[in-house]
Amino acid sequence: MNEQGGPFNIMKKPIIGWREWVALPELGVEHIKAKIDTGARTSALHAFDMQLLEKQGQNWVRFAIHPYQRNDTDRLTCSCRVRGSRVVTNSGGTQEERLVIETRLTLGELSWPIEVTLTNRDQMGFRMLLGRTALRGHFLIDPRRSFLRRTSKNIT
Repeated sequence: MNEQGGPFNIMKKPIIGWREWVALPELGVEHIKAKIDTGARTSALHAFDMQLLEKQGQNWVRFAIHPYQRNDTDRLTCSCRVRGSRVVTNSGGTQEERLVIETRLTLGELSWPIEVTLTNRDQMGFRMLLGRTALRGHFLIDPRRSFLRRTSKNIT
């Protein structure tokens, strides 16, 4: 059943692999490799040098990211309105309070807003995790495959 109570037609869902190239156009991120992580409820983005700001009475955050795995040279500076904060238990079992932002995700030909927590992922294999809340209703996942969805900004 789908969320509206009707039959769920899985044949109409595009398939993605366990890792995909995605874009975060509102943050100026043309491509970043994301691990598809259905074990994580919330998506996470690598961020460091975070600074809280106030713009027109709203909380904003300015932060930097290294968009590519194993590359600490390339750096992007992003800013976004803060939606709140959330305590997240990481893969090591440690709880961490993280800022939450909302931004548009582009994966293949689809684009939609998602919530993302900001955390330093320098020591992790992927600079971004896509959790099940962001993926819900959009795709089927084939864990045997990678990079099934193409965008105009894919790199190899």
